[in-house]
Amino acid sequence: MNMPIDLRSDTVTRPTDGMRAAIAAAPVGDDQYGEDITTNRLQARMAELLGKEAALWLPTGTMANQVALRTLTRPGDEVVACRESHLAWHEVGGAAANAGVQIVEVGQRGVFSADELRAAAKPRNFTIFPTTTLVALENTHNRAGGIVVPQPEVLRVCAAARELGLATFLDGARLWNVSAATGMPLHELAAPFDLVSVAFSKGLGAPGGSLLAGTKPVIAAAHRQRHRMGGAMRQNGIFGAAALYALDHHVQRLAEDHANARAFAEALLKAGASVQLDLASVQANIVVFHLPASLAIDAPALSARARERGVLVNAMGARTVRAVTHLDVDRAQCEQASAVLCELIGG
Repeated sequence: MNMPIDLRSDTVTRPTDGMRAAIAAAPVGDDQYGEDITTNRLQARMAELLGKEAALWLPTGTMANQVALRTLTRPGDEVVACRESHLAWHEVGGAAANAGVQIVEVGQRGVFSADELRAAAKPRNFTIFPTTTLVALENTHNRAGGIVVPQPEVLRVCAAARELGLATFLDGARLWNVSAATGMPLHELAAPFDLVSVAFSKGLGAPGGSLLAGTKPVIAAAHRQRHRMGGAMRQNGIFGAAALYALDHHVQRLAEDHANARAFAEALLKAGASVQLDLASVQANIVVFHLPASLAIDAPALSARARERGVLVNAMGARTVRAVTHLDVDRAQCEQASAVLCELIGG
C-alpha cells in the first residue's frame, strides 16, 4: 500500500536512518540532575546559535510557550500578541489556565506595528486595567500562511516594548525557516528578544523537542517552571541527539521545502483552481488557501475527499485549508497533491 502524501504539518516527519543511528548511539544521563551529556551539548550549542547566555530543552513547543508565559508574566497580566497567534489559538487556553494571563491580539496576517503595540498596551495608572507586561511575536506565523515577519518591524516593536517596560518573547518554532528565507543568522533574528523558543520537531524533522534561550537568570526561572509543569526529563539524550543530528543535516535543505511549497501553490493557481491564494504569502513551507463561498465543497469535505485519494491536508476552518511541506515529501509528490486538490475543487 502506498503511503499517503502527508501535507498536514511538518511535524509528521519520521526520523531518517542517520537520525535513528544518532539516537541509538547518544550518551545519556539524568537530565533533571543536569547530567545528560547530549542534552547539555544541545543546550550549549543552541545558546551560541541564538546568541543567548543559556538554553533549556522542553518536550514540546506548547510547553515552551507556556513556560515562557509563566516565566515572564504574573497571573492577571496582559500579553499583546499577533492576531491568530499560536499562543492564543492552538494551546487549548493554556495562557489562561496555566499562566493566568489574557491575550490581546493586534495587527493583521501575522504582523503588527510598534504603534499598534503602543495603542494596545494598557496605561498603568488605571487601577481597573490589567497590567500589560509582555509582547509576543510569532515568526514564521502559522495561521497567516508561514509569513516571515520583517526584521525591521521586529526591531521597531521590540524597541517600543522596551520604552513601555515590557518583556519580549519570540515564538520562533519555525525560526529556522525564517533564517532560510531571509539569509539572516539565528542570533540576529533572536537578538531583540528577552526569551526565544525554537522547535526541533517541525522543519528539522526530529521526533520531538523544543527549546528556550535567554539570559541565565531567565532560563533558571524557566527551568523551575518546566519542572512545575511536569517537563523534567530523565535520559533525554535520545531526543537531544536527534536535534543535534538535525542541526548538522537538515538545516540547509529547508530551502527545498520552501521551493516545494511555492511550486504547490503555483500549481493550484495554474490549474485554474477556484481558490483564494496570495502567492506573496508563500514565503516559507506553509500554504494557506481559502475556498470561496460560491464553491459547493468546503474545507472539511475537501480534506476528507483528498484523504480518500491519498493526500492529507488540514482544514483550518470552514473554508480554509493548510498544506505544509517537509523533508518527507518531494517536488513530484507536491505536484501530485496539488493536482488531486484541483480535481476535487473543480469537481
